[in-house]
Amino acid sequence: MKKSIFIIVALCGVLFSATSCQDMLETDSDSQIFDPQLDQKTDSMFYTLGILKGVQQAIDQYVLINEMRGDLTQVNKYTQADLRELANFSATASNKYDSAYVFYRIINNCNYFIAHRDTSMLTGSRKVAIPEYVQAYSIRAWAYLQLAKIYGNVPFYTDPITSISEANTVHDTKDIVGICEALAPDLAKFSGQPVPTYGSNIEVGETNRGVMKYVDTPKMMFPVDLVLGDLYLETGDYAQAARYYFTYLRDNAALANRFYNQPTFTDEIIRKLPNDIVYSFGGESWSRIFSMNTPSDVITYVPMAVNNLNGLTTDLPRLFGYDFYTNETSYVATGSRAVSSLYLLEREIDASQSYLDLASKQNYYYVPSTAVTDNGNVKSVDLGDLRRYTTLSSHVSKEDSLFNEMVKFEGANIPVYRNASVYLRLAEAINRMGYPDAAFAILKDGLNRDLSTDPLYLTEESQEFLRTTIPFFSSDYVSLFANNVGIHSYGSGYTKGAFSPYQLESEVERKVAELNAKYGDDFIKPVIIEEEVFDEEGNPFLDEEGNPISVIMTTTTWRKEDLVNVVEDLICDEYALELAFEGNRFGDLCRIARHKNAAATYGADYGNRWLADKLAYKHPVVDLTNQQNWYLPFK
Repeated sequence: MKKSIFIIVALCGVLFSATSCQDMLETDSDSQIFDPQLDQKTDSMFYTLGILKGVQQAIDQYVLINEMRGDLTQVNKYTQADLRELANFSATASNKYDSAYVFYRIINNCNYFIAHRDTSMLTGSRKVAIPEYVQAYSIRAWAYLQLAKIYGNVPFYTDPITSISEANTVHDTKDIVGICEALAPDLAKFSGQPVPTYGSNIEVGETNRGVMKYVDTPKMMFPVDLVLGDLYLETGDYAQAARYYFTYLRDNAALANRFYNQPTFTDEIIRKLPNDIVYSFGGESWSRIFSMNTPSDVITYVPMAVNNLNGLTTDLPRLFGYDFYTNETSYVATGSRAVSSLYLLEREIDASQSYLDLASKQNYYYVPSTAVTDNGNVKSVDLGDLRRYTTLSSHVSKEDSLFNEMVKFEGANIPVYRNASVYLRLAEAINRMGYPDAAFAILKDGLNRDLSTDPLYLTEESQEFLRTTIPFFSSDYVSLFANNVGIHSYGSGYTKGAFSPYQLESEVERKVAELNAKYGDDFIKPVIIEEEVFDEEGNPFLDEEGNPISVIMTTTTWRKEDLVNVVEDLICDEYALELAFEGNRFGDLCRIARHKNAAATYGADYGNRWLADKLAYKHPVVDLTNQQNWYLPFK
């Protein structure tokens, strides 16, 4: 109890499934696995921290499998063979990042805790074991979800395996749908349960460079409602997904807070800055999200040790070009610039051109310094999305190419859930429920008080939906969410309101043009509506001679199903801009592709073709229009 929480996680958390997944399911060995007693109140904390150590051991693999196979990364001459195999979909069971074992270790520990923890223990009138008991359910469901996303059908069991003979009796397998059906009902019983907490700002040791690291234990936990939301979103139950995401946001007063990226990063950007741009920003710098200590916006993260002596370390900073574990603090001159020794020119993962192109296509919006109000005065400038310049910090040129270091793992923390990611998944769900305008509002304005009183582009149907079904606009919650902002504003500035050039209509037209350029001019066609109009008294208009004439007003709109598909693509773009390299991308692409297949707006295989098109630049060795090729070989 006197050791720091981080050392407990890193050194003292016992992993009770000591065999590999392959051993558990196939070996003839009959050796016993360590079988602890759970009869003390403090056992809950220590056992939970042991489970979280298992999450630490899985997190690098979780990130790399998703990012190397997504459309935001590319290999370079320094990239190791295992990462190259992930990137071009040639990975075999011998790939070091292909290990179901790391997730089954988590699952078996959770199964044991659920089976053996006495939840009736009291401190006063409080059942002290319940928070950790619920965490075991939640983390188990999260781990099974990752397995199904990586491998498809996977061995499934909920009883603890304490001997190899028991392991050999596991024959049931489930896919994502089966896992949701099996685990969600029990998990739903604990909706709203707060996560355990063992303190915040806990010292966990100094880095090799002498900087103290702190962790917040509540942020190491997996909220039940977010895992439920993910289960239902993956399986296409959009209403349930939206319900649980909203429940978490409401119960935790979790806002889409105001963040900014100040546009003064590179010589290229500075040359583009207009004279009337305003340098006064509200809120926090977006870079604070990735601070080593007290990171903003983070709900769940996996903090890694400051060095090998203190516990489990991560390879992610190094792979992306940052030496977190060095004891060097010097700066070396390279050309005309001084570069910290922390920055590794021999990084193994680069940002893809598709990511850079997506960021560069965005505009930055601002109210000029000469404007009295924003009414009609919001301007745009071609700066690109500024999150790209924070995410990829430019340091030096080497061999005629710009060296970028990806900053998100500079604190050796790996985010799993952020407020922004929850709002974007909520947008994905409510868009597929048939409310694309409400989904776009999460990007543009935020679901806030101002939008509830001046709904602009929101239909009456969507306004009612936001008052009742997902009640951001209800009298009970409108004040709670009064200050939400649009996620796109984090990189593009002034996106809110009627006077920003960033509008639903213009963004839809831009995306339609992009899709038509790829799939043909008639892929998405506008709908022309002709309607006869009358004067204020309801009478026909008259010609110069006083004869009644028919006046037809023509409007252009989009089919609802086309609008849903296009807004889904805008949300997919926002995932890339906001969450790039954090470990979500390939899973996001696969899920959205399945949505598109299920909707069958452009054919039952459109999602497969859409995903294959996004990843074509990687020159995959398999046909990605075949869903079976999305999965890694199970071992």
